Amino acid sequence: MNNKILLAEDDSNLGTLLRNYLDAKDYETSLFLTGRSALEAFSAGAFDLCILDIMMPEMDGLALAQAF
Repeated sequence: MNNKILLAEDDSNLGTLLRNYLDAKDYETSLFLTGRSALEAFSAGAFDLCILDIMMPEMDGLALAQAF
């Protein structure tokens, strides 16, 4: 079973690069471009690890971590 990773990164280029790297290492990675969409996904799914960008619009990574 692959570990599921929630990746919250507002820079789509960096997020895609990170997701592709993690996928190549056999992780199942879901990329979210906003803190709010990451929070909704976290509430609806089961993730083994969350990687959060600290500086995002709408909801930053620190507020997102507190909301988890």
